Amino acid sequence: MGIYLSSPKTDKVSEDGENGKLRYGLSSMQGWRATMEDAHAAYPDLDGSTSFFGVYDGHGGKAVAKFCAKYLHQQMLKHEAYLAGDLGTSAQKSFLRMDEMMRGQRGWRELAILGDKIDKVSGVIEGLIWSPKAGDVNSREDNEHFDDWPHEEGPHSDFDGPNSGSTACVAIIRDNRLIVANAGDSRCVISRKGQAYNLSKDHKPDLETEKDRILKGGGFIQVGRVNGTLNLARAIGDVEFKQNKQLPVEKQIVTAYPDITSVELCDDDEFLILACDGIWDCMSSQQLVDYVGEHIKRESKLSTVCETVFDRCVAPTAGGEGCDNMTMILIQFKKPVNSPAAADASSVAVGGDQSLSSDDQQRKMDKTSSDQPPLKMDKPSDDQPPCKMDG
Repeated sequence: MGIYLSSPKTDKVSEDGENGKLRYGLSSMQGWRATMEDAHAAYPDLDGSTSFFGVYDGHGGKAVAKFCAKYLHQQMLKHEAYLAGDLGTSAQKSFLRMDEMMRGQRGWRELAILGDKIDKVSGVIEGLIWSPKAGDVNSREDNEHFDDWPHEEGPHSDFDGPNSGSTACVAIIRDNRLIVANAGDSRCVISRKGQAYNLSKDHKPDLETEKDRILKGGGFIQVGRVNGTLNLARAIGDVEFKQNKQLPVEKQIVTAYPDITSVELCDDDEFLILACDGIWDCMSSQQLVDYVGEHIKRESKLSTVCETVFDRCVAPTAGGEGCDNMTMILIQFKKPVNSPAAADASSVAVGGDQSLSSDDQQRKMDKTSSDQPPLKMDKPSDDQPPCKMDG
């Protein structure tokens, strides 16, 4: 059966929570895959005014995804840009910081612990001596321990980083502002009056902007994969594609540099979905929004809605769509959002493009620009809610 089991593991790990502004539910399921390589993070109260949610889809192992789930939000929380109120820059820097932190003896040791690949004797000893202290994300002791990330000497001091990797798609909510940062093919979608809007772009090698960077960085694309192996153009980890010392990190064959999308929330916004490609391989953005919109009316727990999505998507037999690990976070906004954007024209953009109205999107939805392609809507209409989205 190779990478697939003889029957799918359909046990689900689920969680629900809420605060005064939103409620969320999440779930993950291994499915047909021989191992579970997805990870996630959900902090409705990252600090006094901010919520953080993230999905991480690992490849080549689970260690990088688990590393991101453990550390990315912490790194963002302590970044000087975050303290200054610049959520987008702090998220961007935190994505890149993951690659830096996974190098050397300290990075190797932490990845080994998270990936369960330390041998039985030395692993127990190293784990007891070196494991970061457990604690709440807001724990002062834990953050100070994390902040230092001291250099360690050891047999893996020259470790350049992992050849395995992970996608990262995170949503940060503060007041009526939503920031989405994405690298890879996990996806974030918002439902606005029942209309699906993609707030991230799937970074596949055949996208013109990705292809251009891959080729200029010294790579090639074969059968839709970077250098014939990786079917993503952006990811955290995957150090083998980041070896050109003459180029900055954002111009490497594969980069962890994320697209950033900023959205001003309004009362027309119903819910937000973060999910790995195990879901998007089976359902379009609009299909999932329609499905969730129907089930959210009759389910008291949002995690149950996520679980029903998995049951709908999982394949009856091994091979093809519906056989991947599945992770999904569903965030429902509590009303009212009280957004001043209610008087603005509806517009959507990602990664630095000029904002596009829904009519412009209809005309340009399959067209790429020299910078970044506009967000693609599954089913544009002429009566979009008057709320603002800008890149």
